[in-house]
Amino acid sequence: MSEEKQISYSEAIQKASASITRFPLIPVRGVPLMSYIANNWDSIWAFRPDPSDLLIATYPKAGTTWTQEIVDLLLHNGDAEACKRAPTPVRSPFLEICSPPPIPSGLDLLKEMGPPRVIKTHLPFQLVPPGFWENKCKAIYVARNAKDNLVSYYYFDCMNLTQPEPGPWEGYIHKFMRGELSWGSWYDHVKDYWVEREKRNILYLFYEDMKENPRREVERIMRYLDLSVSDEVINRIVELTSFKNMKENPMANYSCIPTPVFDQSISPFMRKGEVGDWTNHFTPEQSKIFDEDYEQQMKEVNIPFRTLI
Repeated sequence: MSEEKQISYSEAIQKASASITRFPLIPVRGVPLMSYIANNWDSIWAFRPDPSDLLIATYPKAGTTWTQEIVDLLLHNGDAEACKRAPTPVRSPFLEICSPPPIPSGLDLLKEMGPPRVIKTHLPFQLVPPGFWENKCKAIYVARNAKDNLVSYYYFDCMNLTQPEPGPWEGYIHKFMRGELSWGSWYDHVKDYWVEREKRNILYLFYEDMKENPRREVERIMRYLDLSVSDEVINRIVELTSFKNMKENPMANYSCIPTPVFDQSISPFMRKGEVGDWTNHFTPEQSKIFDEDYEQQMKEVNIPFRTLI
């Protein structure tokens, strides 16, 4: 089954390759989204999850795939083989993604799965279909410090040939600061989920905490999901979800997405997975401008981000 799924997902992308391009962004309620998503917005907004469905929400490049893998392993009691049944986007569909046919949309994949499902989104809080909150679905949000998130997104936009051309690094920093990238403002994204976390019972995690002490964060996820697995299984999950192991795992490293979409020769999907890589990219001047703007944009909240660990 998994092989057939894998081939069909990759093959669908190959078949659509003539229609693959760096799609323009179209604003949906002020948030720039890929044109295919914007043009299918009504059906995304109308999605009704089952109360047993779990949402994993992040700004792009904040630890989404990592968290999806941890959750899948927890749900399968650390069974690595079970978690290789299909690539990440088939095991845990990407709610809003829409692409040229015959590539299945996130909604198409979800239709074929029975609950409980693990559903990924990059939508900001105000664009998450209201059914998730009405049905009191559990949701895990992962936030990553702005500078590292920006660096990771820059490399991703270089290699993901469906995203707008990133242009030069210097200009990209300003696009990020102005919220002009796909899925909008990082600042609004992390703030809105933060403000809603208690009311909506959202487990709000930090990428930096996951890097610093993965065991502690895996256990937090386990408790949030009302699961109980042995210490030995926790240790195995921590090992299986290390950066090195995930980078080598064909079912997690997005090698299933062929070159017309993800050109991993430009930059690998699993690039570095570190905290503090921003120091290799920002000049002191860029850092100063970014920090001053950050203070302004984040002044009304106190989210404990760390740019180094």
